[in-house]
Amino acid sequence: MTIPNQIAITPELVAAHGLKPDEYQRILDLIGREPTFTELGIFSAMWNEHCSYKSSKRWLRTLPTKGPRVIQGPGENAGVVDIDDGDCVVFKMESHNHPSYIEPYQGAATGVGGILRDVFTMGARPVAAMNALRFGAPDHPKTRHLVSGVVSGVGGYGNSFGVPTVGGEVEFDPRYNGNILVNAFAAGLAKSDAIFYSKAEGVGLPVVYLGAKTGRDGVGGATMASAEFDESIEEKRPTVQVGDPFTEKCLLEACLELMATGAVIAIQDMGAAGLTCSAVEMGAKGDLGIELDLDKVPVREERMTAYEMMLSESQERMLMVLRPEKEEVAKAIFVKWGLDFAIVGKTTDDLRFRILHQGEEVANLPIKELGDEAPEYDRPWQPSAARPALPAENVAAPGDYNDALLKLVGSPNQSSRRWVYEQYDTLIQGNSLQLPGGDAGVVRVEGHASKALAFSSDVTPRYVEADPVEGGKQAVAECWRNITATGAEPLAATDNLNFGNPEKPEIMGQLVGAIQGIGEACRALDFPIVSGNVSLYNETNGVAILPTPTIAGVGLLPDWSKMARIGTAKDGDVVIMIGVDGSHLGSSIYLRDILGSSEGPAPQVDLKAERRHGDFVRGLIRNDQVTACHDISSGGLLLALAEMAMASGKGAKLSLGECKGLPHALLFGEDQARYVIAVPADLANFVCASAESAGVPFRTLGNVGGNTLEVDTLVRVEVAQLVEAHEGWFPTFMA
Repeated sequence: MTIPNQIAITPELVAAHGLKPDEYQRILDLIGREPTFTELGIFSAMWNEHCSYKSSKRWLRTLPTKGPRVIQGPGENAGVVDIDDGDCVVFKMESHNHPSYIEPYQGAATGVGGILRDVFTMGARPVAAMNALRFGAPDHPKTRHLVSGVVSGVGGYGNSFGVPTVGGEVEFDPRYNGNILVNAFAAGLAKSDAIFYSKAEGVGLPVVYLGAKTGRDGVGGATMASAEFDESIEEKRPTVQVGDPFTEKCLLEACLELMATGAVIAIQDMGAAGLTCSAVEMGAKGDLGIELDLDKVPVREERMTAYEMMLSESQERMLMVLRPEKEEVAKAIFVKWGLDFAIVGKTTDDLRFRILHQGEEVANLPIKELGDEAPEYDRPWQPSAARPALPAENVAAPGDYNDALLKLVGSPNQSSRRWVYEQYDTLIQGNSLQLPGGDAGVVRVEGHASKALAFSSDVTPRYVEADPVEGGKQAVAECWRNITATGAEPLAATDNLNFGNPEKPEIMGQLVGAIQGIGEACRALDFPIVSGNVSLYNETNGVAILPTPTIAGVGLLPDWSKMARIGTAKDGDVVIMIGVDGSHLGSSIYLRDILGSSEGPAPQVDLKAERRHGDFVRGLIRNDQVTACHDISSGGLLLALAEMAMASGKGAKLSLGECKGLPHALLFGEDQARYVIAVPADLANFVCASAESAGVPFRTLGNVGGNTLEVDTLVRVEVAQLVEAHEGWFPTFMA
């Protein structure tokens, strides 16, 4: 039998590890010899796209990551933001795209488990989760199976662990047929002076393995996540991890209990690349070496090789550096929670990463270079070609506005997501104030009478494809708007950048443009990026997904009793549109779903207007002058009005008045920086005067009342009819 470390390192083996010939040469130059098989696996894990960000790092550095409330930006397990009173919110978003396509239930479940660990590793108790899901065309043979598996996986893990799912997105497009997206978000609460980091400190200290046992599941998962798919996809099933939410719940409680004892010096969860990545990151950040003895690692399978143990992505595992005098206390806590606790190594002062297995040294590598010397590419990129303008007069009006509206509210992408979110526990922990289906999820901050947090996740991939810079800006602006529409102050964001193969200049151009747009919007809106994830090579047989840079954000409500909702309009309220009249139909859903066209540019995002209009709306909400609020996005003004009518169960009699534009552009145009608000009749004149003095464009549309949504003589649809169309698509599709 060949000992795995004596396997010959051939060019084919190097390629199978996702390493290019020049990258392998770099390894040879770095260590001055041929690597062992285990060392090759370690380099493969640390230098793949998923762990090293080698194609995106150069551009990610341009993003704004600091702000007066930012305690910890990118570079840790999650971002940390101050929310006053000694409290902070810890949050991040990550992708589990490739695993979820191969094995939808476990792929999605372990995506949720991984992001929850990122949060509680920092010492925070998770209080909210969201997910942004993208599937192929509804009529594609795999789509229904994938939707069912992913939604079950998200719910199965999150519900069992005990965290409310408060928001998210589900969209369909043929471009995701061969490569779905599962982006998972989690947020937790901690005390600002009790945050835990991954930087190891001190020489000769115990490195402790905690949690579940190591198995062969997920071996090579990070490398698989950094490659394109082809017909061999079924062979990748063993690289998908298997999750156990009940073990993770015990791990959460044990970790938080241990953290309270003062025993923890550093902590890192074992996510992508498992034991390898967690140990290297802890040591390298602290300018220390790490020595591991794999004979001491708790395993659940026999005859595991060093290679398998180092690259396993078995779930629910942590690595810690502990104060030696607290060892017995720590062990007792983990034994109490029924979890493994094993001292598997020590910190050293030689900056080496040494792995011992069965009396043999199977790896001895420079620890800093493993992380810091990963290749960094300035890949060639070309900007996306600008699309010609598409004036509204060149776009056909609908023959029947009522039919067009009913078709849009009942379409795959605009219909109700109730079928999805009712499979998630949205109320567990008892702090949820606003459930999925509104502009943002809202969760009360426990221990405070009035404080709450708002969460939203947004991106419009068709805009990003039409114009990556404007599309990147719009993703940030819409997230910021959705948080603002509750009355919350947007604090900070996390990003999940999903793109195709960065080695193609046109795809790299999409990534570069989107990051430029995101950076510009985050600076203008004081909405820094504090954590995130990049998922590249989302391609199957050369067909890339739509560029999908998901933005998830967090906002602060000082007094949730004044929070605005989408469905709380009252009879007699005056309906006011904040922002300019609709005119932009390029890349709109009216164009796509009614006329079957995807032409035209993305809407321009005026960031000064976003700021001015959003701050004005938030001020009205906080002064208790708004009974309902909704941002205007896909589908334009008419869809926003229909969604408010359905949510409140009330009709409205409205008029476009003296508008100069074409009716279909006014109703379906997707111009940005806009909101619809309902205000009490006795405050309407005051609100309009305030808008005028603030330089904010507005239009009074009419009044709430009755059971029919009417707009002049163009639209007259019963609210019950809208609800029937809106609620019917998803259950029918899944049946």
